[in-house]
Amino acid sequence: MSATRPFVLSIAGFDPCGGAGVLADVKTFEQHQVTGFAVVTANTIQTENVFCKIQWINLSFVIRSIETLFLSYKIQTVKIGIVPSFHYLNRILSTIKLLSPTTKIVWDPVLKSTTKFEFLKVEEDLDLNKILSKIDLITPNYNEIEILFPGFIPNELWLHNEIPTNILLKGGHNESEIGTDRLFLKNEVIELAPSQKKCFEKHGSGCVLSAAIAANLALDQTLEEACKNAKTYIEKYLSSTSTLIGYHYVQ
Repeated sequence: MSATRPFVLSIAGFDPCGGAGVLADVKTFEQHQVTGFAVVTANTIQTENVFCKIQWINLSFVIRSIETLFLSYKIQTVKIGIVPSFHYLNRILSTIKLLSPTTKIVWDPVLKSTTKFEFLKVEEDLDLNKILSKIDLITPNYNEIEILFPGFIPNELWLHNEIPTNILLKGGHNESEIGTDRLFLKNEVIELAPSQKKCFEKHGSGCVLSAAIAANLALDQTLEEACKNAKTYIEKYLSSTSTLIGYHYVQ
Protein backbone atom coordinates (compact mmCIF):
# COMPACT_ATOMS: atom_id res chain seq x y z
CA MET A 1 0.00 0.00 0.00
CA SER A 2 1.34 3.42 -0.98
CA ALA A 3 2.82 5.44 1.85
CA THR A 4 2.68 8.72 -0.07
CA ARG A 5 -0.98 8.92 -1.05
CA PRO A 6 -3.56 9.80 1.61
CA PHE A 7 -6.33 7.32 2.30
CA VAL A 8 -9.95 8.27 1.57
CA LEU A 9 -13.01 6.13 2.32
CA SER A 10 -16.35 6.07 0.53
CA ILE A 11 -19.31 4.75 2.52
CA ALA A 12 -22.09 4.56 -0.04
CA GLY A 13 -24.25 2.35 -2.23
CA PHE A 14 -23.19 0.00 -5.01
CA ASP A 15 -24.41 1.02 -8.47
CA PRO A 16 -23.72 -1.74 -11.04
CA CYS A 17 -23.39 0.73 -13.93
CA GLY A 18 -20.69 2.66 -12.06
CA GLY A 19 -22.14 6.12 -12.56
CA ALA A 20 -22.91 6.64 -8.88
CA GLY A 21 -22.06 5.17 -5.48
CA VAL A 22 -18.78 3.60 -4.44
CA LEU A 23 -17.65 2.76 -7.98
CA ALA A 24 -17.95 6.39 -9.08
CA ASP A 25 -16.28 7.54 -5.87
CA VAL A 26 -13.26 5.25 -6.22
CA LYS A 27 -12.82 6.29 -9.87
CA THR A 28 -12.78 9.89 -8.69
CA PHE A 29 -10.33 9.14 -5.88
CA GLU A 30 -7.89 7.51 -8.28
CA GLN A 31 -7.95 10.49 -10.64
CA HIS A 32 -7.06 12.71 -7.67
CA GLN A 33 -4.14 10.46 -6.72
CA VAL A 34 -5.49 9.42 -3.35
CA THR A 35 -5.91 5.80 -2.26
CA GLY A 36 -9.61 4.98 -2.22
CA PHE A 37 -11.40 2.48 0.01
CA ALA A 38 -15.10 1.60 0.02
CA VAL A 39 -17.72 0.25 2.42
CA VAL A 40 -21.08 -0.54 0.82
CA THR A 41 -24.31 0.57 2.52
CA ALA A 42 -26.64 -0.92 -0.10
CA ASN A 43 -26.70 -3.12 -3.17
CA THR A 44 -28.88 -1.85 -5.99
CA ILE A 45 -30.27 -3.10 -9.27
CA GLN A 46 -30.18 -0.12 -11.64
CA THR A 47 -28.82 1.47 -14.76
CA GLU A 48 -28.29 5.14 -15.48
CA ASN A 49 -31.92 5.27 -16.68
CA VAL A 50 -33.83 2.88 -14.43
CA PHE A 51 -33.84 2.16 -10.68
CA CYS A 52 -35.28 -1.31 -9.95
CA LYS A 53 -34.47 -2.41 -6.41
CA ILE A 54 -32.35 -1.75 -3.32
CA GLN A 55 -31.09 -4.09 -0.60
CA TRP A 56 -29.67 -2.32 2.45
CA ILE A 57 -26.61 -3.76 4.16
CA ASN A 58 -26.98 -4.64 7.85
CA LEU A 59 -25.66 -1.79 10.00
CA SER A 60 -23.50 -4.04 12.19
CA PHE A 61 -21.75 -5.35 9.07
CA VAL A 62 -21.09 -1.79 7.89
CA ILE A 63 -19.77 -0.72 11.31
CA ARG A 64 -17.42 -3.71 11.50
CA SER A 65 -16.12 -2.93 8.00
CA ILE A 66 -15.43 0.68 9.02
CA GLU A 67 -13.71 -0.41 12.23
CA THR A 68 -11.49 -2.87 10.35
CA LEU A 69 -10.27 -0.21 7.93
CA PHE A 70 -9.70 2.48 10.55
CA LEU A 71 -7.72 0.10 12.75
CA SER A 72 -5.40 -0.64 9.80
CA TYR A 73 -5.08 2.72 8.03
CA LYS A 74 -4.95 6.41 8.85
CA ILE A 75 -7.95 7.61 6.84
CA GLN A 76 -7.86 11.34 6.16
CA THR A 77 -11.36 11.86 4.80
CA VAL A 78 -14.65 9.97 4.55
CA LYS A 79 -17.35 10.60 1.97
CA ILE A 80 -20.80 9.25 2.89
CA GLY A 81 -23.57 8.62 0.36
CA ILE A 82 -26.94 6.88 0.66
CA VAL A 83 -28.14 5.61 4.04
CA PRO A 84 -31.59 4.26 4.98
CA SER A 85 -32.07 6.33 8.14
CA PHE A 86 -30.54 9.02 10.31
CA HIS A 87 -29.99 6.44 13.04
CA TYR A 88 -27.88 4.46 10.55
CA LEU A 89 -25.97 7.62 9.61
CA ASN A 90 -25.44 8.64 13.22
CA ARG A 91 -23.98 5.23 14.13
CA ILE A 92 -21.53 5.54 11.23
CA LEU A 93 -20.53 9.05 12.27
CA SER A 94 -20.10 8.11 15.93
CA THR A 95 -17.92 5.15 14.97
CA ILE A 96 -15.65 7.31 12.81
CA LYS A 97 -15.35 10.02 15.47
CA LEU A 98 -14.51 7.44 18.13
CA LEU A 99 -11.81 5.81 16.01
CA SER A 100 -10.36 8.95 14.43
CA PRO A 101 -11.61 12.33 15.73
CA THR A 102 -9.57 14.32 13.18
CA THR A 103 -10.89 12.54 10.09
CA LYS A 104 -12.92 14.91 7.94
CA ILE A 105 -16.39 13.85 6.84
CA VAL A 106 -18.33 14.90 3.73
CA TRP A 107 -21.96 13.79 3.45
CA ASP A 108 -23.85 13.92 0.17
CA PRO A 109 -27.46 13.79 1.42
CA VAL A 110 -29.03 11.77 -1.39
CA LEU A 111 -32.68 11.72 -0.39
CA LYS A 112 -34.08 10.51 -3.71
CA SER A 113 -32.67 8.98 -6.88
CA THR A 114 -33.02 10.79 -10.19
CA THR A 115 -35.81 8.30 -10.93
CA LYS A 116 -37.62 9.49 -7.74
CA PHE A 117 -36.88 6.44 -5.57
CA GLU A 118 -36.83 7.65 -1.97
CA PHE A 119 -33.76 6.57 0.00
CA LEU A 120 -34.08 8.54 3.22
CA LYS A 121 -36.98 10.15 5.06
CA VAL A 122 -36.44 13.04 7.47
CA GLU A 123 -38.04 12.08 10.78
CA GLU A 124 -39.97 14.85 12.55
CA ASP A 125 -38.59 14.11 16.03
CA LEU A 126 -35.00 13.98 14.85
CA ASP A 127 -32.19 16.01 16.45
CA LEU A 128 -30.65 16.75 13.07
CA ASN A 129 -28.23 19.37 14.41
CA LYS A 130 -26.64 16.84 16.76
CA ILE A 131 -25.93 14.57 13.81
CA LEU A 132 -24.70 17.37 11.54
CA SER A 133 -22.28 18.61 14.19
CA LYS A 134 -20.19 15.51 13.46
CA ILE A 135 -19.91 16.38 9.75
CA ASP A 136 -17.52 18.88 8.13
CA LEU A 137 -19.53 19.48 4.93
CA ILE A 138 -22.86 18.48 3.41
CA THR A 139 -23.54 18.84 -0.31
CA PRO A 140 -27.32 19.09 -0.92
CA ASN A 141 -29.04 20.42 -4.02
CA TYR A 142 -31.86 22.96 -3.86
CA ASN A 143 -34.55 20.30 -3.46
CA GLU A 144 -32.67 18.51 -0.67
CA ILE A 145 -31.85 21.66 1.29
CA GLU A 146 -35.54 22.53 1.55
CA ILE A 147 -36.35 19.05 2.89
CA LEU A 148 -33.53 19.16 5.45
CA PHE A 149 -34.01 22.83 6.39
CA PRO A 150 -37.41 24.17 5.29
CA GLY A 151 -37.11 27.85 4.44
CA PHE A 152 -33.31 27.76 4.16
CA ILE A 153 -33.26 30.14 1.18
CA PRO A 154 -36.27 32.46 1.80
CA ASN A 155 -35.63 32.72 5.56
CA GLU A 156 -31.83 33.00 5.20
CA LEU A 157 -31.30 30.41 7.93
CA TRP A 158 -27.50 30.50 7.51
CA LEU A 159 -27.43 34.03 8.92
CA HIS A 160 -28.57 32.75 12.31
CA ASN A 161 -25.63 30.31 12.67
CA GLU A 162 -28.04 27.59 13.72
CA ILE A 163 -26.78 24.91 11.34
CA PRO A 164 -23.67 23.25 12.84
CA THR A 165 -21.93 22.25 9.63
CA ASN A 166 -20.66 23.79 6.41
CA ILE A 167 -22.92 23.54 3.36
CA LEU A 168 -22.13 23.43 -0.34
CA LEU A 169 -25.48 24.16 -1.97
CA LYS A 170 -25.29 22.76 -5.50
CA GLY A 171 -26.80 24.91 -8.22
CA GLY A 172 -27.91 22.28 -10.69
CA HIS A 173 -31.57 22.68 -9.65
CA ASN A 174 -31.46 26.44 -9.21
CA GLU A 175 -33.56 27.61 -12.14
CA SER A 176 -32.60 31.27 -11.76
CA GLU A 177 -28.84 30.60 -11.69
CA ILE A 178 -28.16 27.18 -13.16
CA GLY A 179 -24.77 25.82 -12.14
CA THR A 180 -23.96 28.45 -9.51
CA ASP A 181 -22.98 26.74 -6.26
CA ARG A 182 -22.83 28.48 -2.90
CA LEU A 183 -20.51 27.49 -0.09
CA PHE A 184 -21.95 28.45 3.31
CA LEU A 185 -19.19 28.70 5.90
CA LYS A 186 -19.63 29.87 9.48
CA ASN A 187 -19.24 33.59 8.74
CA GLU A 188 -19.07 33.72 4.96
CA VAL A 189 -20.93 32.74 1.80
CA ILE A 190 -18.74 32.03 -1.23
CA GLU A 191 -20.28 31.92 -4.69
CA LEU A 192 -18.86 29.39 -7.14
CA ALA A 193 -19.90 30.39 -10.64
CA PRO A 194 -19.97 27.87 -13.50
CA SER A 195 -17.47 28.00 -16.33
CA GLN A 196 -18.44 28.33 -19.97
CA LYS A 197 -18.12 24.59 -20.62
CA LYS A 198 -21.12 22.95 -22.26
CA CYS A 199 -22.33 20.50 -19.63
CA PHE A 200 -24.78 17.62 -19.88
CA GLU A 201 -26.84 15.98 -17.16
CA LYS A 202 -25.11 12.96 -15.62
CA HIS A 203 -26.26 10.05 -13.49
CA GLY A 204 -24.39 10.25 -10.19
CA SER A 205 -22.86 13.69 -10.68
CA GLY A 206 -23.48 14.53 -7.01
CA CYS A 207 -21.50 11.45 -5.95
CA VAL A 208 -18.58 12.48 -8.14
CA LEU A 209 -18.58 16.06 -6.84
CA SER A 210 -18.62 15.08 -3.16
CA ALA A 211 -15.95 12.42 -3.76
CA ALA A 212 -13.74 15.02 -5.45
CA ILE A 213 -14.17 17.36 -2.48
CA ALA A 214 -13.26 14.54 -0.07
CA ALA A 215 -10.14 13.74 -2.10
CA ASN A 216 -9.10 17.39 -2.18
CA LEU A 217 -9.53 17.71 1.59
CA ALA A 218 -7.30 14.67 2.05
CA LEU A 219 -4.70 16.48 -0.05
CA ASP A 220 -4.67 19.27 2.58
CA GLN A 221 -6.68 21.78 0.58
CA THR A 222 -8.87 24.23 2.46
CA LEU A 223 -12.60 23.70 2.25
CA GLU A 224 -12.92 26.58 -0.20
CA GLU A 225 -10.09 25.26 -2.38
CA ALA A 226 -11.46 21.72 -2.23
CA CYS A 227 -14.91 22.86 -3.42
CA LYS A 228 -13.55 25.12 -6.17
CA ASN A 229 -11.26 22.43 -7.54
CA ALA A 230 -14.00 19.82 -7.30
CA LYS A 231 -16.25 22.10 -9.35
CA THR A 232 -13.60 22.21 -12.07
CA TYR A 233 -13.41 18.42 -11.99
CA ILE A 234 -17.19 17.87 -12.15
CA GLU A 235 -17.54 20.29 -15.07
CA LYS A 236 -14.99 18.22 -17.00
CA TYR A 237 -17.02 15.14 -16.14
CA LEU A 238 -20.34 16.73 -17.15
CA SER A 239 -18.91 17.93 -20.47
CA SER A 240 -17.13 14.65 -21.29
CA THR A 241 -20.11 13.03 -23.08
CA SER A 242 -23.66 13.88 -24.06
CA THR A 243 -24.95 10.73 -22.35
CA LEU A 244 -25.85 10.06 -18.70
CA ILE A 245 -22.53 8.26 -18.08
CA GLY A 246 -19.39 10.40 -18.24
CA TYR A 247 -15.64 9.92 -18.43
CA HIS A 248 -13.22 10.70 -15.63
CA TYR A 249 -10.16 12.78 -16.51
CA VAL A 250 -6.92 13.50 -14.73
CA GLN A 251 -6.72 17.23 -13.95
